[in-house]
Amino acid sequence: MKFEPRWIAWEITQRCNLRCVHCRAEAAIKAEKGPSTEQAKAVIDDIASYAKPVLVLSGGEPLLRKDIFEIARYGTERGLRMAMATNGTLVTDEVCEKIKESGIKIVSISLDGASAEVHDNFRNQRGAFEGAMRAAKLFKKHGIPFIVNSSFTKRNQDEIPKVYELAKKLGATAWYMFMIVPTGRGKEIMEELISKEDYEKILNWHYDMEQRETEMYVRPTCAPMYYRIFAQRAKQEGKPIKRRSLSFSTGGGKGCIAGQLIALINHKGEVYPCSYFPRSAGNIYEKSFKDIWENSELFKELRDFKRYKGKCGACEYLAVCGGCRARAYAVTGNYLDEEPYCSYVPRKMSKE
Repeated sequence: MKFEPRWIAWEITQRCNLRCVHCRAEAAIKAEKGPSTEQAKAVIDDIASYAKPVLVLSGGEPLLRKDIFEIARYGTERGLRMAMATNGTLVTDEVCEKIKESGIKIVSISLDGASAEVHDNFRNQRGAFEGAMRAAKLFKKHGIPFIVNSSFTKRNQDEIPKVYELAKKLGATAWYMFMIVPTGRGKEIMEELISKEDYEKILNWHYDMEQRETEMYVRPTCAPMYYRIFAQRAKQEGKPIKRRSLSFSTGGGKGCIAGQLIALINHKGEVYPCSYFPRSAGNIYEKSFKDIWENSELFKELRDFKRYKGKCGACEYLAVCGGCRARAYAVTGNYLDEEPYCSYVPRKMSKE
């Protein structure tokens, strides 16, 4: 596997107009603004001098920055594939026009329930669902491809099929089913994590759905066990292991790719292995992205699969799954430990 940065999420601000129960950034309206315009452009120069990944302007809520489209346009001019993640509540016709003008190729909106009752509860804000619905309609109106990101815990797991159907009805290019990793404010809902048994059922449901789906790209996220299930089911059914992929995806063909193909830069410039892994590999204002990516001890450890422990280290599906390193870190304190929410017993261990 070639370790090159293909997708970078950038927490361009910690400020947000919502206070979602699971927010890894612990974003709030009075939180830190993030880098200055000139600092942001310098970061883009640094990344572009080394690689040409997808760069997702995230937060917080990126639309709270007045210079967000100036930053996006600069990234486009430097040859990066620019994307943006928004909660949708601040999207207007004017915003859509600026998205297109700035060269942003795809956007994502969050949708955690098929009704206002469920989504607004998750987002801690009345009107959040209405805002997301309005944003989706505006994106369609202006011809802007969009992804629907949906996060699930016990409180809304029964909504999964309904949210999938709604995303499809809205005309989303892709639907990503996020299985919560308890970081940031998410640590406060640790007891709401979906059980191992339900994880297995949900991921098998996703496999069956994906085999039928031809109009919309679908992918479970923060659920690397899906790649093991996909391989198992495909073998049982005598099918080739082949999945449709979005051009803005990492294309890694593997479960957990934290620090291997993806990274997060937070609002203070700390570079993390992924959006849910709160351990820094270095600061972008102190070292080049190239130096951090190639020489960080943290990233080197994550890329050395022989160091993985427990069931993950013994598993025959290690190369396609890897277990969620962020979830292992959040639950056990050791990011090389086994995936705590996987129910599979490796063949090597079942014979012991």
